[in-house]
Amino acid sequence: MAKEIERKFLLQNNDWQSEADEGLVLKQGYLSTDPDRTVRIRLAGKRGILTVKSKNIGITRNEFEYEIPYSDTLELLKLCAPPLIEKTRYKVHHNHLTWEIDIFSGENEGLAIAEVELTDEHQSITPPAWIGKEVSDDQRYYNSNLVLHPFKHWE
Repeated sequence: MAKEIERKFLLQNNDWQSEADEGLVLKQGYLSTDPDRTVRIRLAGKRGILTVKSKNIGITRNEFEYEIPYSDTLELLKLCAPPLIEKTRYKVHHNHLTWEIDIFSGENEGLAIAEVELTDEHQSITPPAWIGKEVSDDQRYYNSNLVLHPFKHWE
């Protein structure tokens, strides 16, 4: 069983762009958005991925990921509750960590989040200068919640 230990942040500015890779378009939907367990289908380029995640305890949760056939991914996305999450993910390497910057489109247009996966909940990090407020504990920023409450409808 894999553990996901992840911190999420808003972006302070776009200075990360000069350090980022070319980005990868992601489309994902949820077969379950239950807070105790989420089941996600993701299309990452031409790769299909099925992910099951447990409820967070702090910033840690169990995560199970399996590659699935492209054709199955397309069919499973049709079963997901709308809207699908649409975003482009960029990777930036900083201080021996990989930061993933998600720039959302569609119903979540205008939202940008940086995530970093850690090996330990207490791992010390030095965020890049372009990192803003931490939102790791704010469930509004969970992708599974963005399906139910898209960013463009926030006040």
